[in-house]
Amino acid sequence: MVADSKVKNLVKILIGAAWIDGKIQPEERQCLREIAQAKGLANDPEIKPWLYELVAVKPNECYTWLQEYLGDRPSLEDCENLIEAISGLIYSDGDVAIDEANLLTKVQDIAKPDESNQSAHTVLLKQIQQLYRRWVEVQN
Repeated sequence: MVADSKVKNLVKILIGAAWIDGKIQPEERQCLREIAQAKGLANDPEIKPWLYELVAVKPNECYTWLQEYLGDRPSLEDCENLIEAISGLIYSDGDVAIDEANLLTKVQDIAKPDESNQSAHTVLLKQIQQLYRRWVEVQN
């Protein structure tokens, strides 16, 4: 049950990330619906109103879900996975809004390692760069 709850929270965060700039772009909408379908949450009564834009998600809700998902002591792996998921969604429309960039920065700050763990941070940044490059290649 914990895994299901974590997956549902991840989908909620992604929906919140799409709404964070005030409007879901068509590419984000498609991406969200594919993710929800793949995770078996497309018809979930809690997710459905947000997914089908019947109810808007406010930025503070997204940040609350982010905190619930990561908890007090998130692992670097959880942060990396979340950054990758959010990045994939927000880059899907070819435009990264300031609010979306701020959300990514917030997750990166949470994941920011101390000096002894600097190499993990470098690996994370390289993964984000690779993800962005792949996205750019697909768009061309």
